[in-house]
Amino acid sequence: MNTATYAPNDLIVSDIPVVTRNVTLTGGPYERGTVLGRITATDKYTISLAAAADGSEVPAIVLAFDADGSGNDVVVAAYASAGLDASKLHFGAGHDADSVEAAFRTAGRSLFVRKLA
Repeated sequence: MNTATYAPNDLIVSDIPVVTRNVTLTGGPYERGTVLGRITATDKYTISLAAAADGSEVPAIVLAFDADGSGNDVVVAAYASAGLDASKLHFGAGHDADSVEAAFRTAGRSLFVRKLA
């Protein structure tokens, strides 16, 4: 059985309600705060890379704990609603705080990327 360890790092930065959901993760290892996209054909999540062509190119959720789905897929918690510190997020190639925030807004997600001074 795979386990996750909670390691606070000030990723959550606002009073927006925090909601997590369990998703199936493939690939990794990934750190808490990794921006994930959903692979359309399998309904599994992996790091969102802008150049992907399987659906995962669209940022969808943010990994809540360090996790590794490289050996076997694992069920993990991911943030579906939260205010997040952009400097604590892990972006896949071709993404940054602005592109991820725009994708969350386009999809109507309750995830908000905040650039703190």
